[in-house]
Amino acid sequence: MAHALVIGGTGMLSDTVHWLAQQHYRVSVIARNRRRMEKLIGQSKKPSAIIPVLVDYCNEIDLRNEIKRIIHENGEIKLVVAWVHSIGKNALPVIAEVISKNSKNKWKLFHILGSSTDLKKAVQEVDIPSGCDYRQVQLGFVIEHGHSRWLTHKEISHGIIDCIQKDAPLHVVGTVEPWELHP
Repeated sequence: MAHALVIGGTGMLSDTVHWLAQQHYRVSVIARNRRRMEKLIGQSKKPSAIIPVLVDYCNEIDLRNEIKRIIHENGEIKLVVAWVHSIGKNALPVIAEVISKNSKNKWKLFHILGSSTDLKKAVQEVDIPSGCDYRQVQLGFVIEHGHSRWLTHKEISHGIIDCIQKDAPLHVVGTVEPWELHP
């Protein structure tokens, strides 16, 4: 069974976590809220495939230790799906470093970014290590009947799943143009 790591899995990426579990991944999920983690696991058809990692990704020491622990207990991480808020600016570099130091094989990072993110700047901030296939997923919005709205959690997860299946370097969920129509 391959090992995946999801950051943001108890919220907008919960359907992605469930899909990965159905695809025979052991899915480590980073979260701070125990109650939301329990709800995620309780809703799963394969609850034993979901590994709770209760840590605040802003705490670099704890994050580093938890990533090392889950790799030791569950094997190399082959796939990372990461939605990291700006307050955790060092979380992704820490995760990438630890995974790369503990991997003999290539791994994929699907970096989820907001609709107004400068994609070139985002990739520079991560400092992609060798052995990592970096993918960007930009979340946009939906235009319906002349009005725009933000994506739902279900739309986001399904877009992420589509991106994982297509394995494109850049994938946009929804639309980001024309920007003047964003909600």
